[in-house]
Amino acid sequence: MSVVAVFDVGKTNVKLTIADRVGRLLETMSTGNAVLPGPPYRHHDLGAIESWMLDGLTSLGSRHDIAAIVPCAHGSGGVLVGEHEPAMPMIDYEQTPPAAIEAEYRRIGGSFRERGSQFMLGAAHLARQMLWLETDWPAAFLDARYYLATPQYWAWRLSGVAAGEVTSLAAQSHLWSPADGRPAHLIAERGWQRLMPPLRPAWETLGPLRPDWVSRTGLRPDVRVVNGIHDSSANLYRYQAAGLSDMTVVSTGTWMVAISDSPDSDGVTERPGVCCNADVEGKPLAGVLTMAGREFSAVSEAGTRGPASRDDLERLIASGTMALPTFGQDDALFPGTAGRGVVEGALASDLTLRHSLAVLYVALLTDMCLEGLAIGDNLVLDGSYVRDPAYAGLLAALRPQARVLVNHEQYGTGSGAALLAWHETRDHAAPLALDRPDPLRVSGLDQYRTQWRARASNRRNP
Repeated sequence: MSVVAVFDVGKTNVKLTIADRVGRLLETMSTGNAVLPGPPYRHHDLGAIESWMLDGLTSLGSRHDIAAIVPCAHGSGGVLVGEHEPAMPMIDYEQTPPAAIEAEYRRIGGSFRERGSQFMLGAAHLARQMLWLETDWPAAFLDARYYLATPQYWAWRLSGVAAGEVTSLAAQSHLWSPADGRPAHLIAERGWQRLMPPLRPAWETLGPLRPDWVSRTGLRPDVRVVNGIHDSSANLYRYQAAGLSDMTVVSTGTWMVAISDSPDSDGVTERPGVCCNADVEGKPLAGVLTMAGREFSAVSEAGTRGPASRDDLERLIASGTMALPTFGQDDALFPGTAGRGVVEGALASDLTLRHSLAVLYVALLTDMCLEGLAIGDNLVLDGSYVRDPAYAGLLAALRPQARVLVNHEQYGTGSGAALLAWHETRDHAAPLALDRPDPLRVSGLDQYRTQWRARASNRRNP
């Protein structure tokens, strides 16, 4: 049976996943995504990742008939490349650029509609990375051939063919205006068109695997290399391929990403955390983005492990004990609160309650993310948080009008990316198992939410 290999590049980990034609996971392997200290700046070790990927393909190919390889990745990475090799190291997006670069970028960055997201932390936007490289390494920038988003960088390394792709560019790169379906004006203003390869669909085959890597891995010479996709759009595609529509998908991990395909959602009015992405067809998607995984870890790490219990939640709510933002440096939902997170209340020092408090906290953050979105007929929850049943139960209680559905698969991104390989030949909906959780009705929850929102909002710096 022919299968697809998905090369999934996250900020913390890199995965190789084997999936079948309907997106079912068959095997996976992973490694850390190492960051080197520099010079010239903190950067990812592309050489080590490449060697690991080729070794992984060799190993997986000895057990599976790999027909295609699909790259996917987070939306804040890109690589400046020459004709055949990287021209500069891949910037770690949590690396803070020089103050002069930051100031200049905010001056030239354009309107929110142009950017599709707020100005985010560090070097999170590809356009800001490009400005930094152009300013501080002008010779390398001038000699470069392309600037490629991470999925398309790896598709290029695998096939030798350079392409752009709309979901990657629409993912807070600030190089694409998602609402208008066109390149951002900044590209022409800076003369960066020469670095932008032609756009090709996420599902398009760029070519076969490079002959030298066929020899290295032992894979078939006709293995197709697919253009690739942004990870959140791949996860959404998992549901689109299953026939779902009019939905909001909340994916949880290091980042919490809420994306709505409802035409009633507003993705062009600037609000804390709001963003506008795109699906594989280029349709604008309103969303909200925040680094909630770091928040969860900060609240829970000192305490006992879960799952959260109803008794613990009732004690926390009755006592008014709250985790208040923001513990990390991404304060998207509550601007001005970065690094000021705190646990307050009568039970704040009870570490046995910390996991339950963290689940309650991220449920409230999720509820805030949904506030500005038109949810549609379906509210789908997936990712690491749904491992604790209380998370979905709390959302079902906080959002009683929504049809809450839970996907317990832990590799939705990999499944969605794999399904791209047969986008043009699939003639039926991909199977998908979803659960509908019972609302976790905890006394005082609605009043607690009101108080939490007020206290969280009041923590902003003057």
